[in-house]
Amino acid sequence: IMNTWHLISSLFLSTFFCITLSSCALTPHISTNPVEKSWQKKNILVIGHRGASGYRPEHTIESYALAIEMGADYIEPDLVMTKDGVLIARHENEISETTDAEIKFPKRKRTKMIDGLSVTGWFTEDLTLKEIKTLKAHERLSSRGQAFNVQFQIPTFAEILAFVQKKNKETNRVIGIYPEVKHPAYFSSIGLALEPALAKELKRVGLNKLEDPVIIQSFELASLRNLKSLVDCKLVYLLDENVRVSASELKDWSTFLYGIGPYKRLIIPAGPNGELLPATSLVSDAHKVGLKVHPYTFRSDAQYLAKEYKGDPLAEYRQFYALGVDGVFSDFPDQAVQARD
Repeated sequence: IMNTWHLISSLFLSTFFCITLSSCALTPHISTNPVEKSWQKKNILVIGHRGASGYRPEHTIESYALAIEMGADYIEPDLVMTKDGVLIARHENEISETTDAEIKFPKRKRTKMIDGLSVTGWFTEDLTLKEIKTLKAHERLSSRGQAFNVQFQIPTFAEILAFVQKKNKETNRVIGIYPEVKHPAYFSSIGLALEPALAKELKRVGLNKLEDPVIIQSFELASLRNLKSLVDCKLVYLLDENVRVSASELKDWSTFLYGIGPYKRLIIPAGPNGELLPATSLVSDAHKVGLKVHPYTFRSDAQYLAKEYKGDPLAEYRQFYALGVDGVFSDFPDQAVQARD
C-alpha cells in the first residue's frame, strides 16, 4: 500500500508541476513590484491639461486648483488675448463652447478667418477684460459632468501666476506653469501679439529664466523662435497628428528647444479601425538629440481610450511611461500620478 501511495503521489506532483509550468508559460508576467517599473527612475512630469479638465470646466482657477491637489507637477493655461490686450486662459479665442458669451453678448457674433479656417462665434479679441469677467465657464464636452457650469470666472494669466505662487507657499512644493500661446500669428496680424505680453508677465514675477519652473509651448515654430529672443524659458514645439518628423529636423530643433509635445499617435500609432500599432522611434530619436518628449492628450473617457486598454486608463499611461516619455498632458492628472507612482 505504501509503495502504491508513493507512486500515486509522485504522479500527482509531476502532473501538478507540468500544469503549473504550462500555465506560467502561457500567461505573460505583469510585474507589480515598483522596483521593476523602469520609469520610476525618471522624473516624469504630470501636466494638468487645462487643469483637471476631466473633472472641472477647463481653464478655471478651480480646475487648476484641483490638478494641483491631485499632484500635477505643472498646470497648463492656454493663452489668448482680450480686446484691450490682456492675456486670459481659454483653449480657443472663439469661446461659445466654453462660456455663456452667446447669452451675455448676443450681438457680438462674428465670422473670421483663423489660421486659414472660417470660424463663426464669439471671440475674446472682441471683448474687453471687463466684459470677459462677466462671463462664466461651462463644460465643453457634453459627455462629461455639467454640475459646475456657469459657476467659475475666466482667469487672466496674471491671476494664474499669483494663484500658483500662493499654492507653492501653501504646499511647500514647486508647481510649474506650462502656458501655450494660441494662434500667435493670427493675434499678431490684428495687433495683439501674444509673445511680448507673455514675456512681460513672466519677467514681472521673476519666472523668465531657464531654470525656472516654466515651459512655453506652441504649434507655431516661428512663435517659439520669437519667444527665444524675449525670455530664457524652456520651449516646447507641439506636433499635430499630420506631422512627420525627420532626424535632421529634430537636430535643428534641439539647438533652441527644450522638447517636443507630439500627439500621442505619433508615438503609438493607430490602424484604420483604431487598433494600436507598434510604437515608432520618435521618443528615442528625440532623446538622441537631447529633446524631452511630452505627448498629449491622455483622457480616461471611454470614447478616447483604445480598446486594447480594456477600460483601464492606467494601462495607457504605463505603456507610454515604459517607452520613455518625459511627461504627459492629462485631463485626469490624479490617474497619471497614480500610474507613475
